[in-house]
Amino acid sequence: MDVQKLKKRPRVSKYIESGKAHFPRVYKDIQELAYQSKKFPTMKSLGSDKQENKAAKSNSTENCDQIATVEEKIDFSNVKIEPLFEETVDFDTFSKSDFRAVKVKECVAVPKSKKLLQFTLDDGTGVDRTILSGIHAYYEPEELVGKTLIAITNLPPRAMMGIESCGMLLSAVNNLKDSEDEELHLLMVDNHIPAGAKLY
Repeated sequence: MDVQKLKKRPRVSKYIESGKAHFPRVYKDIQELAYQSKKFPTMKSLGSDKQENKAAKSNSTENCDQIATVEEKIDFSNVKIEPLFEETVDFDTFSKSDFRAVKVKECVAVPKSKKLLQFTLDDGTGVDRTILSGIHAYYEPEELVGKTLIAITNLPPRAMMGIESCGMLLSAVNNLKDSEDEELHLLMVDNHIPAGAKLY
């Protein structure tokens, strides 16, 4: 009930003033109600702020999801692809290469090397695997931690900068039509793929 609006109505105001003399207790109650309405103009439930914040976060998340689903348009018109090999490889030879999904536990730049990154990898065996890769020109080590990559794990160990590298990480490489520069993309796969999963 909005007492202030009621008091502005002529007939109601007349009765209130009349009640002041004839019904002092009722008038006192009306005055108290008017005071309370000024003191507490609006009342919110205890959970209303939480519900509003939750709704705001939900709308924000939906907007982010919509932005994330917008596909980036990539121009491949300037890409130069190396010709495919004409020589064939029999299946038995191909099967000798052990391709595995590996998780990057740690990645650091190799001291005194401009190209090499040292990867500490989980290959599913329970023993950390170290692989060195010359891709520092394309990636910073910290951005690769936590990624799931593809490695050939049965290559013979090879020492580089005094560090033994056990395997090779796979990358996609191409040139550009108007440049001699090389583009490189380290193969990263879905993080739902477990460490040690074999590729066929």
